[in-house]
Amino acid sequence: MQTITSGDKDRSVPEIIAEPQQAHSFLRTFIALRHRNFRLFWFGQMISLIGTWMQSIGQAWLVLELTHSAWLLGIVGALQFLPVMFLSLFGGVLADRLPKRKVLLFTQTSAMIQATILWALVATGHVQIWHVLVLASLLGLTNSIDMPTRQAFVVEMVGREDLPNAIALNSSLFNMARVLGPGLGGLIIAWLGVAPLFLMNAISFIAVIIGLALIDMKGLHGLSYLRSKQLDMPKPNTWQSLGEGLSYVKRTPAVFLVIAVIGVISLFAINFNVMLPLFATDVLHSGPAGFGFLSAAFGLGSLFSALWIAWGNNRPSIRFMLLGALAFCVLEIFFALSPIYPLSLLLIASVGFAQIALSAVANTTIQTIAPDHLRGRVMSVYMMVFAGSVPLGNLFAGGLAHLYGAPVSLLVGASLALTAAIIGWFKRASAEKNLAKSFD
Repeated sequence: MQTITSGDKDRSVPEIIAEPQQAHSFLRTFIALRHRNFRLFWFGQMISLIGTWMQSIGQAWLVLELTHSAWLLGIVGALQFLPVMFLSLFGGVLADRLPKRKVLLFTQTSAMIQATILWALVATGHVQIWHVLVLASLLGLTNSIDMPTRQAFVVEMVGREDLPNAIALNSSLFNMARVLGPGLGGLIIAWLGVAPLFLMNAISFIAVIIGLALIDMKGLHGLSYLRSKQLDMPKPNTWQSLGEGLSYVKRTPAVFLVIAVIGVISLFAINFNVMLPLFATDVLHSGPAGFGFLSAAFGLGSLFSALWIAWGNNRPSIRFMLLGALAFCVLEIFFALSPIYPLSLLLIASVGFAQIALSAVANTTIQTIAPDHLRGRVMSVYMMVFAGSVPLGNLFAGGLAHLYGAPVSLLVGASLALTAAIIGWFKRASAEKNLAKSFD
């Protein structure tokens, strides 16, 4: 009879097998948390992301208080994403050249300082709209470095085996924060005003900064390429490094297919921050409360999807990703056509479920294939098309909605995204072979 000594001291195999299988099934949802470095990072992010979403709603409320202008509200939002679209490629180069933990310590500290300055301006009554515009731009610049680095750092903390679970757990955090943060933020605004939201966000960064500081560099995976820095070898300049990353994306079938499909879907179909308020008011006639429930349903669907993927912890699959893309587009088309509020709630929750299934598998696929020395640059291309296309996508959706109404806008965008998913389905053969080789 074999005895288990690691994590289950002095317990035998039959005793462990006799435990309820449901407990084991549930606990495997969090299997990536067995890595100490990832635990530190994940719990720090849990606190910080709630603060980030609280600041997001507080910033929007502040802009409306200062200007009563929906146009300026859109400008502030665009300023936080445009740097990601234009500068994240250079952020990926930086992520591949420097230890990612140090880069993240810098970006998270910078974001904390930005939140602190905004709180001080609001609390003292000196805030003006140009302050918000400048600080939003600085936060966007920080995110252009932080996003690709944070994404590429996950595999170094957990290794390739637990990468699908870790990415799904990160998605679950994001969506949990998206549900809790705005709700708590709204209550705090009604009770104490908008200023405390920025202070609470600044304080929330302390958790993730402490977690990063405590990470054991010796316990990270796949850092052999960093040792080459100690060798006296010629190093490419920034443009050569950038070209190397873009060339890899172009010549690697699985990476190119995933980024192309995700890019089109993100540009034309992931624009709910523009669409949902219009559907709540103009289509479903449900008012502010209806908008809140639509947003919550989308967030809950996304959260359940992330937990389901974390529970499975399966290898990435091009076929599964494309099926998720097809389901996402079709469900979004049904939502665009639905005039019935309860049905729309069910559909938008399903859209959220499919979106996370699609994006989590796409993220895992790219990180599984990309070599260690190129991962930051490859993830920067992914983040550029996934998050950087948000301003252009919102402009496209908002313009069509202004001319033809929200249902037509969403229907056109979802149809264009569906076309990309269908083309990807018929072009998937070489990508599947490419992905299969990465597991050999």
